Amino acid sequence: MVNLVVKAAVQEELDEMNVASDLYEALDEDVEELLADAARRAQQNERKTVQPRDL
Repeated sequence: MVNLVVKAAVQEELDEMNVASDLYEALDEDVEELLADAARRAQQNERKTVQPRDL
């Protein structure tokens, strides 16, 4: 699996909260699924470019 989420960015966004180490894996899985769905929508609309509206 590719790491799609930058740990430092997540920690910065969550400010002073502690972050469980397995959060990153779950977040990566969600992002991977989101991107796959967006790519499918672009293909269904006969585009090779994934656009924000595909999310």
